[in-house]
Amino acid sequence: MALSEIDRSLLQRCLTRQPRAWEDFVDRFLGLVMHVVNHTTITRNLAFSAADAEDLVADVFYGILADDFAVLRRFRGESSLATYLTVVSRRIVVRELLKRRLPISLTDTSEMDNLAAGGGSLEQRVQDREEVEKLIDQLGGEEAHIVRLYHLEGKTYGEISKVTGVPENSIGPTLSRARAKMRRQNVDSAAG
Repeated sequence: MALSEIDRSLLQRCLTRQPRAWEDFVDRFLGLVMHVVNHTTITRNLAFSAADAEDLVADVFYGILADDFAVLRRFRGESSLATYLTVVSRRIVVRELLKRRLPISLTDTSEMDNLAAGGGSLEQRVQDREEVEKLIDQLGGEEAHIVRLYHLEGKTYGEISKVTGVPENSIGPTLSRARAKMRRQNVDSAAG
């Protein structure tokens, strides 16, 4: 879906710092950001208070404002503004959850869950960032780099392909194999 004229105008008003532009932006996208926060925490089975959710919403809007609206300046208009902000919001929320050392699942994205569904239990959770880093470091090389980019930095397959030189259609299978190895490592370390 292309950028609507309403969103194009709102985006331009924000970037040129016109009066009330930011307030209108927040009014327009507050519900979307709240939905992303709620969905992201619920899919990770995190118990969250209303105050915690409000903090994450504020973190998202702060992230959008940071560096003179850098996030909005990077928007190329190849999708709707709502779609772009959904992706941005999810990345900010995941990054904030990691900073707060809350458990993040390595198998939480639906497209990767579908690939990995036949390969063992998706119930296993990594309890904190150190454990995630330890498991990733045990992978080594390109797999570790791809997993780190996808799960910890929130990069898309296309972005990972550009950074690593790995074909975009190979990113999913690489992530699936890496997660299977990490699950085995996690089981082995729990048994040992």
